[in-house]
Amino acid sequence: MSASGGTRAIVAALGANLAIAASKFVAFAFSGSSSMLAEGVHSLADSGNQFLLLIGGKRAQRDATPQHPFGYGRERFIYAFLVSIVLFSVGGMFAIYEGFEKISHPHEVENWYWPVGVLVFAILAEGFSFRTAIKESNGLRGTLSWAQFIRRAKAPELPVVLLEDFGALIGLVLALGGVGLALLTGDGVWDGIGTICIGVLLVLIALVLAAETKSLLLGEAAGPEVVRKIEAAIVDGDTVPRIIHMRTLHLGPEELLVAAKIAVRHDDTATQVAAAIDAAEARVRAAVPIARVIYLEPDIYSEAEAAKGPDPEATPGGPAQVPGH
Repeated sequence: MSASGGTRAIVAALGANLAIAASKFVAFAFSGSSSMLAEGVHSLADSGNQFLLLIGGKRAQRDATPQHPFGYGRERFIYAFLVSIVLFSVGGMFAIYEGFEKISHPHEVENWYWPVGVLVFAILAEGFSFRTAIKESNGLRGTLSWAQFIRRAKAPELPVVLLEDFGALIGLVLALGGVGLALLTGDGVWDGIGTICIGVLLVLIALVLAAETKSLLLGEAAGPEVVRKIEAAIVDGDTVPRIIHMRTLHLGPEELLVAAKIAVRHDDTATQVAAAIDAAEARVRAAVPIARVIYLEPDIYSEAEAAKGPDPEATPGGPAQVPGH
């Protein structure tokens, strides 16, 4: 996933959210609508989230050090996880609290034209931001559904912006419904109910983001299509007849580690094996440019050993060996 595409979507969302947050707080000051206050805090939290994503992208570009030999690519995952925490606490929980307060102490919405006008403006601005995120994502999504794209994307920025903007648009509709019902019935409780619905929506989106970024932080393998490209590049049928086993790991959204044990012929010399490994690494980097860290271990392939199947003890995180077994 291109970092530049994610940055464009973040900047568009940041500009929209700052303008929307200011307008919502003005509307709250004139109307006293709790939906407006909750939505204002939501937009302010979203603006902070976009700043976090930009900071994460900047820090991820630092060069590798002896203490961090694989670089800082995962900074982008960490800051995306922080976004989910901010969205849950500042956005969701505040809105739920404010909604219960409004229901407990309802009052009529004053100067109704302020919240209604701001909500219409906010829907248009969020729609522009959402359209930008969709446009940037479509070039990378391919044939994947939107749910699959959010689940499989290794760069967190576009999925975060997509979910935030989607949640914002739904939240604005809920806020408009709450304010509208409060105006029609003269009962401010509806404004509080709309606010609680906004909070629940934000909490659900935050939980989805947290689950996805947690998976990235734990370390995800390359996607099936990328794995097939790597396998096809390693095996040339001559110097490398087959792969015995292989592991891939994303060190960052655009940096992949490849570790594989490859089969070589039993009568190959050390010089021939070294040349085969160098050639295989070059083929992998040409086929998958993000494969920047490659470790290939040569071994003599055995049909008898292969027939036994994979060894669970050789898999990281596999079951520990029990003494005497």
